[in-house]
Amino acid sequence: MARTIVLIHGAWLNSRAWEGFKARYEARGFTVLTPDWPYDDRAPEELRASPHPELARTGQKAIVDHHDRLVRALPEPPILIGHSFGGVIVQHLADRGLGAAAVAIDPAPTPGVPLGPHAIKSALPVLWNPFTGGQLKVMSRKHFATRFAPTAPRDQVDALYDRYVVPTAGKVYWDGILKPEPIHWANPKRPPLLLIGGGVDLIADASMTRAIYEKQKQAPSATELKIYPDRSHWTGIDAGWEEVADHALDWALRHALERPA
Repeated sequence: MARTIVLIHGAWLNSRAWEGFKARYEARGFTVLTPDWPYDDRAPEELRASPHPELARTGQKAIVDHHDRLVRALPEPPILIGHSFGGVIVQHLADRGLGAAAVAIDPAPTPGVPLGPHAIKSALPVLWNPFTGGQLKVMSRKHFATRFAPTAPRDQVDALYDRYVVPTAGKVYWDGILKPEPIHWANPKRPPLLLIGGGVDLIADASMTRAIYEKQKQAPSATELKIYPDRSHWTGIDAGWEEVADHALDWALRHALERPA
């Protein structure tokens, strides 16, 4: 049975966003890795104050390849769990045959799947201007409060923003439009995959998660869908995140492939 878990964050956050999941899984005896994207490996407040200039030039393929190298270097195939664009990274790694099992939580726009209306609206602060492809962007506090974490307690929104939000390269968004990396939906080497969505997610519509599921279930390995009707994109930190964490891991453990190290 896999005893290693790799948690992969999405855009606008870094590894700190996994602190609850990491502690919960470690308490169950697992080795838990929370790798940062390239140039994202400092505290969020430091990254906002002084982001690394190379971050602006880091695109989707470089981020996926970064995690590919990390996973291949592990002594056993890990359970892969990703959130938002991390959920897209997980799908790419699974398409490469990596991981014992994979979970994509609130997956961001995935190649071959049309964007939902909420995803389109939420991406406009980056995509309205073609020059953002070479820039670093920082999510506004208003966008965070109204779209990214609309279910967070109103008196905690500013503190949550300060603790977790980091700059993100506009290139990550534009790469998804201009040069997306394809996913081979019927891939027989793909490990089992669970897709988790939120019914009130204003970043990655639940309809998108369902559409990804319809594509991914072409693979012969186990593929399942779980939609939490009252959860937003902030599901990994919002109240009740423990239920999401436990469901993700328990499903992965039930379906994990036994593979030689």
